[in-house]
Amino acid sequence: MAPGSSAQTIELQELPALPSEARLSLKSVVIDEAQVGSRRLSNDSNQAWQHHNERLVSPDDAVGVLQKWNDPTENIWRVIAIFWSLMVMGANDASYGAIIPHLGKYYDLPYSYTSLIFLAPFIGHTLTAVLITGLHESVGQRGIAIIGSCCHLAAYVVISLHLPYPALVFVYMVAGLGSGVGDAAWNSWVASNLADSHVVINAMHACYGLGAVLGPITATTMVAKDGLPWYTFYYFMVGPLSTQIRSSLTGSSSQAGIAAVELIATTTAFWSASAKVYREANPREPEPTESIIHQTLFKWPAARVTWLCAVFALGYVGLEVSLGGWIVTFMLQVRHGEELASGMTAIGFWAGLAAGRIALGFVTPRVGERFAVMGYLGAAIVLQLLFWLVPQFFVAAITVSLQGFFLGPLFPAIMVALTKLLPRRLHVSAVGFAVGLGGSGAAILPLVVGAQAQRHGVQVLAPIVLGALVFLLVTWSLLPRFGRKRE
Repeated sequence: MAPGSSAQTIELQELPALPSEARLSLKSVVIDEAQVGSRRLSNDSNQAWQHHNERLVSPDDAVGVLQKWNDPTENIWRVIAIFWSLMVMGANDASYGAIIPHLGKYYDLPYSYTSLIFLAPFIGHTLTAVLITGLHESVGQRGIAIIGSCCHLAAYVVISLHLPYPALVFVYMVAGLGSGVGDAAWNSWVASNLADSHVVINAMHACYGLGAVLGPITATTMVAKDGLPWYTFYYFMVGPLSTQIRSSLTGSSSQAGIAAVELIATTTAFWSASAKVYREANPREPEPTESIIHQTLFKWPAARVTWLCAVFALGYVGLEVSLGGWIVTFMLQVRHGEELASGMTAIGFWAGLAAGRIALGFVTPRVGERFAVMGYLGAAIVLQLLFWLVPQFFVAAITVSLQGFFLGPLFPAIMVALTKLLPRRLHVSAVGFAVGLGGSGAAILPLVVGAQAQRHGVQVLAPIVLGALVFLLVTWSLLPRFGRKRE
């Protein structure tokens, strides 16, 4: 048969149908090829995304269903306990400003020595940054509640005994460890587990501000107005106060009562949050033990976010404690105010801080944390210029209160930024590191102010605070853009 005929015959023949197995095999080959191409395209996109300097991956890939602050019911008690714990921390930290002038007189010490009480908590907060992830995995939030509250309890009892000054510095270190551990753990728990976490974080830090108001009020009333020794501040109990407490035994019991409430409240609320529960909720990937810390601090792009937020926290906390801690001395020495009125300026600052966290806490998420914080810092810089350049007592008192108002939302914004820009598995280590390094700021900047005040006078507070505000604005502008966290 001719070739042409053969070809024609073949064209007229009906091709047999493929067996079903062959059709499935062919289909799977096509699908596999498509999937390979898709994966290649996805990998290329991921590589491009990872090198993008303006946006990080959302933590949504690691975030499950978020709980509400009142559902389940145990969250209500946990939030209340956290609020109380933050209030105790605020009362402790803010009291330094009212106590420092009297502390120097009692021990006959210059500014450079009295400012060492700011340095004491540095070690406690530094230990927090290193240990917080391990504490969560070894003792859980229940153990953290016990450790943090017991540190407060022990420190307050010993401080009320007004031991020699070197021993006092060590005891303040113990108090700093308690505050650092609790602050890191509670910020991390709220930011990682609760829906609308920015609202709860602002509320909890408003409680810190409330404690920061109660602390100076109590200290100023007892020491400046009633003429009691400085250490009688550590006798007070939140609620009706007796300013006639004299004996160390009675005083120790009163202050221990405050810490005991914190111990009972936080331990009871987080009793079910054992180490086993934490490990089950946050399982480790099959990697070396130090992998989470390594990812948080040394692996790009998470390291960029962690370090910027931690440095911002260092500058912010240092600024907050410097302004709140040295403002009374500044108003006495530079603005020549009366003792009681000067003490009240510290109260105005901390009251503004609490009010700002409540009022601006609802504004910040609507505007966006990135632009809102820049606006707050801009307002604070203008107010600081007025504080420095207008030599009037009432102007300084008003501007420092307004600065507190605009500075209030900054620390909660750091926590929100970390949880929006980092995956869930890194939240505890990142928040713990930021809080720990931030706590060191509470030692470094006030110590610098004290050293410079010893040389040049306490008027150096004004330019140092202005420089710190500019530093914060620059640091915040370096953070990547971030959107909403899916809940």
